[in-house]
Order: sequence, then structure tokens, then C-alpha cells
Amino acid sequence: MSQVNIKPLADRVLIEPAAAETKTASGLFIPDNAKEKPQKGTVVAVGNGTKDEPLTVKVGDTVIYGKYSGTELNLDGTDYLMMREADILAIV
Repeated sequence: MSQVNIKPLADRVLIEPAAAETKTASGLFIPDNAKEKPQKGTVVAVGNGTKDEPLTVKVGDTVIYGKYSGTELNLDGTDYLMMREADILAIV
């Protein structure tokens, strides 16, 4: 897990997406243009939550999120997603 010097505000969470699958179960390689966007990642940073609802996820949790959730960021050559905690579907 990488260290980032960014602190999300309120109920936002910074997630490092898992790497996309490069090979099928039968051993075939998937070309770059056919890869699925990952829906699983690791929480890297969390905000303080809101006054009414504290955050339930913490740094290091592996989460599943919606396919088109969040805003893509590139910090120091690493891709991240910034999203609200409400966009996270489950903690794995």
C-alpha cells in the first residue's frame, strides 16, 4: 500500500484500484482494449466523515465499488479513485 499526502474531505475516500485481469481462467491473454474496468480496490485515505454520519471504512480495507463510481486521479504516476463512501458497495 502506498503512502499519499492527500487528505479527502468529509465523507470522501481515496481508493487505489486493483490491477485489471490480464489473463482468463483458461490461460488466454486479454488485449488492453478488451480489459474490464476493475470494481475492487484498497482504501488509501479517508476523510473525517460528516457530523451526522461517521465513516465506516478505514485505511487498508479492500472494497467493492460501482463500475462508474468516483473521479479518477493520477498522483505521482499512480492511478486512484476519489469517491463518496455512499458509492462503496461492500467491504471484502
